[in-house]
Amino acid sequence: MTAFAADLSEPPITMFGPDFPFDYDRWAGHPDGLGSVPTDRLGTPVAVVGGGISGVVAAYELMRLGLRPVVFEADQLGGRMRTASFPGHPGTVAELGAMRFPPSATTLFHYVGLVGMETRPFPNPLAPATPHTVVDVNGARHFARVTEDLPTVYQEVYDAWTKVLEEGADFAAMDAAIRRRNTATIKALWNRLVPLLDDRSFYGFLASSSAFASFRHREIFGQVGFGSGGWDTDFPNSMLEILRVVYTGADDRHRALVGGAQQLPLRLWRHAPGRTAHWPAGTSLASLHPGGPRPAVTRISRTGGGIRVETAGGAAEFAAAVLTPQVRLLLSRIDTAEDLFPADVWTAIERTHYMGGSKLFALVDRPFWRDVDERTGRPVMGMTLTDRAPRGVYLFDDGAGAPGVMCLSYTWNDDSLKVAALPAEERLDVMLRHLRRIYPGVDIRSRIIAPPLSVTWETEPHFMGAFKGNLPGHYRYQRRLFTHFMQDGLAGHQRGVFLAGDDVSWTGGFAEGAVTTALNAVWGVMRHLGGRTPTANPGPGDAFPAIAPIELPY
Repeated sequence: MTAFAADLSEPPITMFGPDFPFDYDRWAGHPDGLGSVPTDRLGTPVAVVGGGISGVVAAYELMRLGLRPVVFEADQLGGRMRTASFPGHPGTVAELGAMRFPPSATTLFHYVGLVGMETRPFPNPLAPATPHTVVDVNGARHFARVTEDLPTVYQEVYDAWTKVLEEGADFAAMDAAIRRRNTATIKALWNRLVPLLDDRSFYGFLASSSAFASFRHREIFGQVGFGSGGWDTDFPNSMLEILRVVYTGADDRHRALVGGAQQLPLRLWRHAPGRTAHWPAGTSLASLHPGGPRPAVTRISRTGGGIRVETAGGAAEFAAAVLTPQVRLLLSRIDTAEDLFPADVWTAIERTHYMGGSKLFALVDRPFWRDVDERTGRPVMGMTLTDRAPRGVYLFDDGAGAPGVMCLSYTWNDDSLKVAALPAEERLDVMLRHLRRIYPGVDIRSRIIAPPLSVTWETEPHFMGAFKGNLPGHYRYQRRLFTHFMQDGLAGHQRGVFLAGDDVSWTGGFAEGAVTTALNAVWGVMRHLGGRTPTANPGPGDAFPAIAPIELPY
């Protein structure tokens, strides 16, 4: 359930702020380009550790500047944009990682358009693209096409959410300011809220409001939620994390990338820009890496004036480095020299909190869920929100003549840990057992035509978590990570290494944050090597003094 219906007469909502309201989309798409580096720096190798969307965007833009990005990747290009094919069915895929993208992610969609990818509506609960939604909570089942089909209590929950956002977070004023990219108003509103809400959990924010005085309303809100489904697993997180999502429309009107989300980093890897400094026409990241990305990084340290990056096969030194893995890997799998970062940045890295997340997919012979039950006149099955083990069931089809894909379980945190030790086939047994209780007359198993696919991100060795989710009191830590690209205040021996990725951004779990922090790092590398931005297209570091995130007293 979204907080407010969009006013189509207003400018579209974008992920502009609220912490750092910079026009990343316009900077990335400006005809003058991002900037330039001195002639004697052209072709300078720059290490990019991690080949997810953040690393690929950083490498792509560094290449456009005339630098030579050298990408290191421990697993496969794409990171948590991971699209998998079912065995024996290469044309049908499951999105094990990112699978839905809000149109407000305008910087991300700059690159989607650049590589010519198509999108289609994502079948969220009660979305126009979703034929049928089933809400199964506390043993009661409700069948709905639109919100008005649900019992009155759900409208009461929607009204309570709308009220608490307006009374406690100035939603309408912030919505209007973000739509108009009114930086002064955004900063005034947000800078007032940050010290008030930094120590407030999502659940505490709800429970302190008279609108959510009823536990039943809070329970339903946690199970069913708004936009993409229930958000009770976010209840312990900082309320600031939630406001960043709802203010910017990040949980509304999602789109899927046709062909799979991983196609975006893969296509960008092969894409030859129309205009690139230093490199000949037709140069791409793929052509600069004829054998593919370099292997997994085992150690990062500083030597003289450069950065030393080591792998199992050897070592190389670089003038600068962009580090895009989830930052907890700098504490574990990558032996990272302590002098690379100031002590307060290390503290922020140590304190970063991650959400767990699991998915289970099955391939079926056809989208049978569209069949109509003659007894009820309803489809036999629908997109399902439940308090049982599956939590969220999503249904994907390419028409009656093609196989269908079922995301039989989409879970977070404690719900994810419940299945973390189970292999895919055993997870399938568990989820089908629970779904039989919701749909007793539907034999899903007989429709399955391939082995299931599953992932648990907290047990993935190169991730150890799905995404960052700040806890109350974590604002100061997040600010240190995000602002690390501004390095004039650092000691000389701590400059030249730049953090990027969605966990460094203010919006963990959203590809927009991965892309925008990659652009921050590109600006930082350019500045570190003596470059500058065009007068007509200043970058995030140029704008920083005027729009820097508020600092809280320590």
